[in-house]
Amino acid sequence: MKPSIPLLLSLAIALAAFAPHGRAQVLSPAEIADPAIRGLQQSHLAELHAITTALASHHFPYAFYFSRRLDLSQREQERSDQRSIQFDRFQGQTVLKITGNYFAAYSAARMTNQERARQTYRDVMLPILQAAVPALARAEIPDAFALEISHHAIRNVLGVETETPENVVLILPTASARLLIEARDEAGRGAAVLQGAAYLNGAPISFWPGEVKESLAIRVSAAPTAPPRLFNAPTKLEAEYRDTFARMLKELDSQAHFVPYAPPSFISFRGGQYLQIPITTTLAPSDSGSQYKLAALAFDRHVTHLIRPVLACFKDSADFTGIDFSTTVRLGGAKAEGEGAEAVEFIFPLSALHSYAQFNLTGQQLLDAGVVLINGDRAGLELQTAEAGAIPNGLK
Repeated sequence: MKPSIPLLLSLAIALAAFAPHGRAQVLSPAEIADPAIRGLQQSHLAELHAITTALASHHFPYAFYFSRRLDLSQREQERSDQRSIQFDRFQGQTVLKITGNYFAAYSAARMTNQERARQTYRDVMLPILQAAVPALARAEIPDAFALEISHHAIRNVLGVETETPENVVLILPTASARLLIEARDEAGRGAAVLQGAAYLNGAPISFWPGEVKESLAIRVSAAPTAPPRLFNAPTKLEAEYRDTFARMLKELDSQAHFVPYAPPSFISFRGGQYLQIPITTTLAPSDSGSQYKLAALAFDRHVTHLIRPVLACFKDSADFTGIDFSTTVRLGGAKAEGEGAEAVEFIFPLSALHSYAQFNLTGQQLLDAGVVLINGDRAGLELQTAEAGAIPNGLK
């Protein structure tokens, strides 16, 4: 008699803590700055290790590695940090984030964007979900699963064959993920995935072409319950500024480097409503240093150049309190390998931003008028000291 699936899962969870391969793929709780998320990571370590244990025997068509960073070569990946399974926050929800590099190289001439993304979904994302969803079946978290997988596309450019990475992102609500696992056929699984959101290199994409998508949508509409919401409902302010957001994203993306799957939204902070704008800051490898140095350089070289154009998009706006420039600071180039990103938020009241825009405040005075968070903790940031590489005496 074959053992039951719950029994096998329980055995996997029990053995996971003793599996060194799985242990290497789960992020250590000590490395997570957010206390609540760190607590989740710690309390669910056995389940997270069970995911890697369940996947250890799975045969991917091409080499697949869990990874802290996307877009690595296979040689770089083999000596890079492979601890990628972790809880995280995304648009006010708790997600289980899994990042990896899949070393399949698809022909762009023979496969469309949708076909390449769909193949990576089938080869990698589906097996991961089939391992991750049962492992957390008894937990009240996460709200969604967030998978980031890089593959390669081969193109002919001026007669020269080039191979470039492409990044596929799938964000799937937990209720939809459970429907996916319970589905008995491809159509049922496709209908469940349609309830999430998928992106290729930051642009929204469907894994299925129009006619197939329409037939799958019928499966969704025929379901006994309404599809779960992927994110929290837009606030009144977000609905009011929808067109403004769209214009800002279109006009400023080349200099702002917005996070494509995390659009601007309003958050509550100190009793006010702040516009949070997620962006990415890439510094030169030679800029490496403390988190304070990276934060100061991100402010000077990136955020300050966005203040005036962003304010211009919200001219005469007075119905929100301020702006939160929320950036992920990374180092570019080969020297950045293995170095983690820093999460930095610059939260400023509108009054201070307007004063800075009118040249009535210096950058340091603007920082002093606002709040700086580095990896979730408030920090005092003295620009000259930080950029020189010195570490401040303490936190404010």
